[in-house]
Amino acid sequence: MAKVNITRDIIHRQIKERGALGFERHYHVTDPFIRRLGLEAELQGHSGCVNCLEWNEKGDLLASGSDDQHTIVWDPLHHKKLLSMHTGHTANIFSVKFLPHSGDRILITGAADSKVHVHDLTVKETIHMFGDHTNRVKRIATAPMWPNTFWSAAEDGLIRQYDLRENSKRSEVLIDLTEYCGELVEAKCLTVNPQDNNYLAVGANEPFVRLYDIRMIHNHRKSMKQSPSAGVHTFCDRQKPLPDGAAQYYVAGHLPVKLPDYNNRLRVLVATYVTFSPDGTELLVNMGGEQVYLFDLTYKQRPYTFLLPKKCHTSGEVQNGKTSTNGVSNGIHLHSNGFRLSDGRGHVSPQVELPPYLERIKQQANEAFACQQWTQAIQLYSRAIQKAPNNAMLYGNRAAAYMKRKWDGDHYDALRDCLKAISLNPCHLKAHFRLARCLFELKYVAEALECLDDFKGKFPEQAHSSACDALDRDINAALFSKSDNAEDKKGGGPIRLRATGRKASISEDEMVLRERSYDYKFRYCGHCNTTTDIKEANFFGSNAQYIVSGSDDGSFFIWEKETTNLVRVLQGDESIVNCLQPHPSYCFLATSGIDPVVRLWNPRPESETLNGRVVVDMEGASQANQRRMNADPLEVMLLNMGYRITGLTSGGAGGSDDEDSSEGQVQCRPS
Repeated sequence: MAKVNITRDIIHRQIKERGALGFERHYHVTDPFIRRLGLEAELQGHSGCVNCLEWNEKGDLLASGSDDQHTIVWDPLHHKKLLSMHTGHTANIFSVKFLPHSGDRILITGAADSKVHVHDLTVKETIHMFGDHTNRVKRIATAPMWPNTFWSAAEDGLIRQYDLRENSKRSEVLIDLTEYCGELVEAKCLTVNPQDNNYLAVGANEPFVRLYDIRMIHNHRKSMKQSPSAGVHTFCDRQKPLPDGAAQYYVAGHLPVKLPDYNNRLRVLVATYVTFSPDGTELLVNMGGEQVYLFDLTYKQRPYTFLLPKKCHTSGEVQNGKTSTNGVSNGIHLHSNGFRLSDGRGHVSPQVELPPYLERIKQQANEAFACQQWTQAIQLYSRAIQKAPNNAMLYGNRAAAYMKRKWDGDHYDALRDCLKAISLNPCHLKAHFRLARCLFELKYVAEALECLDDFKGKFPEQAHSSACDALDRDINAALFSKSDNAEDKKGGGPIRLRATGRKASISEDEMVLRERSYDYKFRYCGHCNTTTDIKEANFFGSNAQYIVSGSDDGSFFIWEKETTNLVRVLQGDESIVNCLQPHPSYCFLATSGIDPVVRLWNPRPESETLNGRVVVDMEGASQANQRRMNADPLEVMLLNMGYRITGLTSGGAGGSDDEDSSEGQVQCRPS
């Protein structure tokens, strides 16, 4: 942690009003606070699972909703229940929101009975009841700029907008996902950008997360109504419910390709929660069945995939956050027949020696790698990369650690690191070879063969090494075994974009939007999100310094945002932690889950030496969660019932961690 002069900052806060916000943001959540975070209190009052939590703007009230169909408003600072009321719902409450600019008087709830209710807390009455949805309502969203307006997302695939100023008791459909994805699509979550309330993010039961411009949608609807041909409905009208440019898609680049495999294993990918960073420049997604992903909305990057239509790889297009010229992007030349490695004659970033303290971190990481402590090695390399982001060797070494650990998404992160290393040093031998191996592991078999052939041409002295021969055999065996269904990849568009055996009808507009999707910036691993579809992940701190997420193992996980390193795991529930809502201005966290209580967490006094809620073996907990995510659904169900499954509690995640001697030193050892 960097040295700070807190006394000076306190004085500046007192004499400069403008400095108060900066002080709050800087000291809201700090490393020492995170290390001392512990349980302060348990709020008891519900008789069922607590499925949703919501702070008011000031942070002096906390609302909760439960399976018991009641909502409770708490004074969390004094651990008191201020109000409890039956909401009128007939099923589990999944979302609760204070209506902005209502003086904390109006509360909105959405529930599994497909209803949205609006309540006046001062008289404890339900004043509006909306029944337009035809399936479970999973999330409500509000926006400060639109004080009488709110939105709902439901499993009927609709995003509805409500305006309490209108006399009508009905809502209007803002977005109909079924027009794009067919009748089986379900909207699971939504959120409004806190800095620009015109942008709405939506998650569904698939890996794509959508960002919509509400203004463009409304203007499009108005122009359609004012058009002389507004009364004439054609096929094209139905296929164009949204104007061009009103939607942008985001997806972890490897997930569309993994969908067939996940579906075959009955593993569902669903966005269970989406939220914006406090400054509105980042989007955080808790991807059910996978990991937590952060997308940069300012410096967008295309997926690192080699199955995108070749028309996307044109000169001057922004690729992976940088404008490519002459078809070059991150050290890879993209051609109509695939790609070849850079010949090394382009610009090479000078490889400056690491300062002594970073060299020590790198050596510690290498030692952890040698001891097969892959996660520790990854975290140490990540710490060094944060301080030296232009060092190719660090990226290459971290790629090797990812490839050995083999958690979900690790090979894709390794591929990204290899490409980064090659862009910094086109002569990075190990990064070139690891790239070919990553492509093979990600099922890009033909591309892996091209990459390996280019590697042999660039490094002829390695062409007949044991590592090259082993990978060559693996690739050719895979090509031979897939020869019968090779046409599946050639027809029907890129595999990353096609429907995956479902009866859903994907429209052409949807295909185009998926084709233009953007990739993630950071990935956070360790938790497990397979059992519930309301599990949250949130930014923690006014500057979004940390990421927090619930988990199926009853814990919640805290990561450093920039390094993605796991820094704290706390036991938050006897079964599952679903909800985590940070206080708007204090280092104060509210959590809930299957237990019928709300738990409050804050930094404990230094005099408290014992914290029974701390999970000391964070790596062990993370490994167990990775095994859990890859387990057979029946085994997970039996585990939840208390049975011990031998195959689930032993072995590695996603394959053996033993080193494959056939890979050779060119891949395995860090530099």
